[in-house]
Amino acid sequence: MGRGKVELKRIENTTSRQVTFSKRRNGLLKKAFELSILCEAEVALVVFSPSGKAFQFASHDIDRTIARYRSVAGLPESSSCSQRSRTAEFWRTEIDEMKKLADMLEARNKHICGEDLPLLDMKDLKQLERQIKTGVERVRSRKRRLLAEHINMLKRKQKALQDENACLQKRLNEINVSSRTSKEGDRCSSTTS
Repeated sequence: MGRGKVELKRIENTTSRQVTFSKRRNGLLKKAFELSILCEAEVALVVFSPSGKAFQFASHDIDRTIARYRSVAGLPESSSCSQRSRTAEFWRTEIDEMKKLADMLEARNKHICGEDLPLLDMKDLKQLERQIKTGVERVRSRKRRLLAEHINMLKRKQKALQDENACLQKRLNEINVSSRTSKEGDRCSSTTS
């Protein structure tokens, strides 16, 4: 069953708009990837978020694909110098974003370890507490699962050892019975002679 038609207009709620952008962007990148694989097409896709962040997919070298597009569309070739500066600018922006992300993750890690807590307000502390509780629940759940698996494995080993022990007891009893009968047979033969 399909969904109804979606009216195409700007989403007013900022959070909903960001979520929709993220989902549709991922779907678009996935479709570009699938098209390049299924049809051996040369695909280049560039998407800029409302905040200006660039997302891209290229099945081949993106610069070559853009140059090919420019030649087909009759657009003038861009100078390699400006292209390099744009590429360098992109990587500088990417590096800055990665540094910010690393700093944020490092601060978050310190907060989880109980460091730099005076920097947090009540809302942040409550959120941190929820995250830690969730983490502890996951750790405990994993621990319980591993313990249950280990206990089941030990029970299976115990059962196998008990079965093996019973089998050995049975063989030992058979050996004892056969040795008694042979001794009694020897006694009988010695008394009759």
